[in-house]
Amino acid sequence: MNLHEYQGKYILSHFGVSIPEGMIVESPKAAVEAAKEIMHKTGSGSWAVKAQIHAGGRGKGGGVKIAKSLEDVYRYAKDILGMKLVTHQTGPEGKIVQKILIEQGIYYSGESEVREYYMSVLLNRQSGTNIIMYSTEGGMDIETVAEKTPHLIFREEVDPGAGIRPFQARKIAFNLGLDGKAFKEMIRFVMALYNCYEKSDASLFEINPVIKTSNNLIVAADAKVVLDSNALFRHPDYAEMRDISEEDPAEVEAGKYDLNFIKLDGNVGCMVNGAGLAMATMDIIKLSGGDPANFLDVGGTANAKTVEAGFRIILKEPSVRAILINIFGGIVRCDRVAEGIVEAYNSLGNIEVPVIVRLQGTNAPEAKKLIDDSGLKVFPAISLQEAADLVKTAVN
Repeated sequence: MNLHEYQGKYILSHFGVSIPEGMIVESPKAAVEAAKEIMHKTGSGSWAVKAQIHAGGRGKGGGVKIAKSLEDVYRYAKDILGMKLVTHQTGPEGKIVQKILIEQGIYYSGESEVREYYMSVLLNRQSGTNIIMYSTEGGMDIETVAEKTPHLIFREEVDPGAGIRPFQARKIAFNLGLDGKAFKEMIRFVMALYNCYEKSDASLFEINPVIKTSNNLIVAADAKVVLDSNALFRHPDYAEMRDISEEDPAEVEAGKYDLNFIKLDGNVGCMVNGAGLAMATMDIIKLSGGDPANFLDVGGTANAKTVEAGFRIILKEPSVRAILINIFGGIVRCDRVAEGIVEAYNSLGNIEVPVIVRLQGTNAPEAKKLIDDSGLKVFPAISLQEAADLVKTAVN
């Protein structure tokens, strides 16, 4: 589950990670009041006005502004609220900004230079360890840094059983070129960040940039947080942070029926049971000259209702030119899937795109009879190759 920046910072602060003073608002007037309150608390005469959407690259898209006066706060808030913010992660359709974060300015002058760093914590699936990735090149896309200056990206592997050790945090602070007070502050920051990642059951914490202020404090200036949805039962307060308006409507609807659905940019919809078979089916579609329009695993408890819901979700995408249903009946019964197909046809009316159906396994003969007796215009397939050939014909 993705979080907004302000939500991620709320979690960080509860684990001792330093964050700027900030307030979330939904109107220009409230933005000015928030700026006044932040100035009263911190003495800061500048503020960051930041759009809150589930996407990176907000600054490049005009969604982050630095205000030097209350008039600037009002003007920037008015400009950003309600705008369609387009970034490299939103795609050309963009996202409408519904709320903004007003935050104290931390780029103030002082005894030393302000520096920006990159830091993230995530799982290294290959080694089975957690990894802290960090760089002196903060404020940039980490992909750009990896492409142009890979030697400036450092990695620290952490055994989940042992947890992060102080010597590892010291190594990170040393590699970032810090000393004195900033060195000690970075050690504290790293230890707190890793503890937050572990205790919140996150799959990603990305802080870009981590700021060394001019008085040598270490602060999380941004926060991209992804929580493991499978662990939310342990964190009901985090589950309440879910913002459905930021999610794809088709994926939200699929979740209501316990369907594992991910929208893709293709022209062939697919409905499969089992993640492995789903991946193989997507490969078949690709090899046949088509492109998968979605990943849809109906799971082992599929019934007529869930199949009908999956059908309806797939058909909402106008780019879909064919649908491939590939079911191997182990736990799930093929006749239940067939019932769902028939009911979907009857409830959705005239389905114009070709539907290719491959049902093998438990109750497959009964399923074939149900479809044959229904009079539906579907294309049956026995083997994967036959299904692939039918997909190729449909998309061409």
